Parts: sequence; C-alpha cells; structure tokens
Amino acid sequence: MTSRLAAVAAHPVLRVPPASPEAAVAYFGASLAFHADVSDVAAALAADGDPGFVLLDSRSTESWNQGHVPGAVHLPTALIAEQAHHLLDPAVPVVTYCWGPACNGATRAALALAELGYRVKEMLGGFEYWVREGFAFETWEGRERRDADPLTAPAGSDDCGC
Repeated sequence: MTSRLAAVAAHPVLRVPPASPEAAVAYFGASLAFHADVSDVAAALAADGDPGFVLLDSRSTESWNQGHVPGAVHLPTALIAEQAHHLLDPAVPVVTYCWGPACNGATRAALALAELGYRVKEMLGGFEYWVREGFAFETWEGRERRDADPLTAPAGSDDCGC
C-alpha cells in the first residue's frame, strides 16, 4: 500500500490532495454565484418573460459593432462609473461579457459594477462562445448565426446534459 501512495503522490493530479467535500461545496457554490454559462444565459433570454437580469457587453464600440448578443446593453468598462446609474437598475442583477475566455474584460466590468453596488455575474466564454455555440448575434450589418462548433455544443441537440 505504501508504494501505491508514493505513486499517487508522485503524479501531479493528486500531488495536492482534493479538498474536503465541505470545502468543495463552498468553492463550487461560490463559483456558480459569480459565473453564468453561455447556454444558460441564452436559455434565459429565449424564455418568455423577463430573464431577471440584464446582459451587459463591456467591450468597445468597434467590438460591439463587429458583433454582440441581441438584447445586451452596451457599456464599455471605462464608462461604467459615469454611466451605469443611467442605464442599469441597481435592483436587477447584471451579467457581464467580453470577447472570450482569454479576455478578462468581463471580470473588470463586473468588479466596477460591484464597486457601485450592483449584483453581478460573469458569462463564461464571452461573445466567442456565444457565437461558437450557434446562438444568433447582431452586427452593424444585421443579425447573423453560425453553425455550432461541435467542440463547444452538442450536435443536433439544444441540451448538453450538464
């Protein structure tokens, strides 16, 4: 048994042991309090009625014109402090997005909004994954939609089973 423990300790996955179930519940619960999935945001926006949040695109005007989620509010991060109170109701949660997983613009926007007292979440994957999952988007030329990338969305189904 000692050699098995030594082998486990030598490989990087379990070199640091997993957290206790209690710590995992706290961590993953907190993660879900801060993040929203692209598919979940799309489903909420597509459902009849008020989704219960405002979706905010925190990118530049040039980026917005290149493509954005239909119904999103455009408010670049640099303008949040001076314009958020004109565009957003503090009682309504805000979900921020930026370009994609390699961009932390949505995180910066969420921080700026939280500092002003807004309840916020960040949409994981940003605009990139919105498009890659096959959801409609708008550009300065009109509405577009691309086929879903089978590496990011299930082929032939609206439900990934997550």
